[in-house]
Amino acid sequence: MNSVHAPAKPKRTNLLDFDRKGLSAFFVEIGEKPFRATQLLKWIYQEDVQDFNLMTNLSKSLRAYLNEHCCIETPEIVVEQIATDGTCKWALQTSCGNRVETVFIPEEGRGTLCVSSQVGCALACSFCSTAQQGFNRNLTTAEIIGQLLVAQKRLDPDNRITNVVMMGMGEPLLNFDNVIAAVNLMMDDFAYGLSKRRVTISTSGVVPAMYRLTEVCDVSLAVSLHAVTDELRDELVPINKKYPLKELMAACRENVKIAPRRKITFEYVMLDGINDSLQDARGLIKLLKSVPSKLNLIPFNPFPNSPYRCSSNETINRFRMLLNEAGIVTTVRRTRGEDIDAACGQLVGKVEDKSRRHLKIKPASSERAA
Repeated sequence: MNSVHAPAKPKRTNLLDFDRKGLSAFFVEIGEKPFRATQLLKWIYQEDVQDFNLMTNLSKSLRAYLNEHCCIETPEIVVEQIATDGTCKWALQTSCGNRVETVFIPEEGRGTLCVSSQVGCALACSFCSTAQQGFNRNLTTAEIIGQLLVAQKRLDPDNRITNVVMMGMGEPLLNFDNVIAAVNLMMDDFAYGLSKRRVTISTSGVVPAMYRLTEVCDVSLAVSLHAVTDELRDELVPINKKYPLKELMAACRENVKIAPRRKITFEYVMLDGINDSLQDARGLIKLLKSVPSKLNLIPFNPFPNSPYRCSSNETINRFRMLLNEAGIVTTVRRTRGEDIDAACGQLVGKVEDKSRRHLKIKPASSERAA
């Protein structure tokens, strides 16, 4: 006897996948006016309304169409961890079953959300635990901007997201189109309205995409440097074999032409006996002299089976002082969320039993979500 299967329902369009330009084109395609895009953006991102029936300035027929053919779908929190310093980390599950991690870092007067762009990472940087799990896929625009939506709903009213850094799992510039669409929403006055100075894209040095970024999006740029010679950077950041330092720095010099007083942030992880000598510091001074920049020194965050150790505080301070004396604004990044593996380089998208040993874990259904 033949079984009868009901026809599969067509997949609904997730409207979070569109920035304003894309959403305008979508509405035109279905016979609506482009201004519907700004109306919808305001409802979703400013009014926190995701029920089409409540979007009262949309026509009844349009609301019916959206209910039938569209959705507003975000990743789901499956684990929440809160560090002793107030840093929050969420493991988020996408509709495909993949998991990524998002981190909120509260500070006086600001709150920074660290957002993932990929499931895993393909760049294999040797000091980063995210890289050790390999690469699965790019996140969609909806899955990227959805991290911001989920975090904003989850946080207490006192914790406001003022800054976003694309420094979570993955290499943002290898997911260029989806990342740019999400960043456009972050900076759109009809969506989140964040200043371009408060949204940062970090890259390990995907040089062709850096030039493309310079052309299409005036957003803050951070570059993961970590070494001053090609020989060492080939080992620490393998993409350097394809785009060596000379090409990387040329792309940086082009980027700073976007606006006066523009600076690039360079990230430099401090590895004991590897890249932390005064000779390395002098190499940095020489390398950065032609690029308006500021430098973040990042104490290495250990992970299981890593061959590296963090430089001593004395070494880091000596390194910083030499750079500051040379006129390069240099700060040491304060390690945040280390007790929940939320610090730089520790995101791995895992929610196994190790998460149970941390001090504070609240399920996503707790009262804090109300």
